[in-house]
Amino acid sequence: MSEAKQNVIEEKALKAMARAARGKVQRIFLHWSGGHYGQNCDEYHLCVDCDGQVYANCQRLNERKAHTWLRNSGSLAISLLCGYGGNCWVPDDGNVRTLRAVYAGDCNAGSGDALIKFGPEPPTVIQIEVMARLVAVLCTELELVIDKDNVQTHCEIAFKDHYGPGSGDPYTKWDLWFLPDAAQQGKLIPGGALLRGKALFYQQELREAA
Repeated sequence: MSEAKQNVIEEKALKAMARAARGKVQRIFLHWSGGHYGQNCDEYHLCVDCDGQVYANCQRLNERKAHTWLRNSGSLAISLLCGYGGNCWVPDDGNVRTLRAVYAGDCNAGSGDALIKFGPEPPTVIQIEVMARLVAVLCTELELVIDKDNVQTHCEIAFKDHYGPGSGDPYTKWDLWFLPDAAQQGKLIPGGALLRGKALFYQQELREAA
């Protein structure tokens, strides 16, 4: 059995871990690994594989891991295992905070559009859904509000800390800057907004089922 498969965690066990970490985790950061499907990454507390399988790389969700520059204390990191060979380009008009993006090579790209190339191992529909549900479960048990103060993508916090797209930083991070929305035929929308919106939906489902 691979090491990753040994780390598989189910939702019931995750809820128990989250309750034990209540008051010790103040925020959640959402990443992608930039690597291959099936290639688990220990720097994240939880990883989601291309088929939606969730791996736990910790005994406690409040363990300190090296996942987000200057933001590791009191933080929990979830990563999608994907993104190998991906790249992005800021809009021609220089607006790096744009809310618009298209896939690289789209002949209809405008000057205000970011260009996104996910590469041969892009985020899958099920990965995105599972990450959103994880946020819902964790925030419910950790008693955190699902909003941009408590749940952010690596790209969102990289913009804040000046190493996001367009910064020129050699360690630029753009994890989940934009993600495809399956409900809109794969249209690219800001990843943080998509994931938080889906997480709120799943949180309501969890409350109704309780």
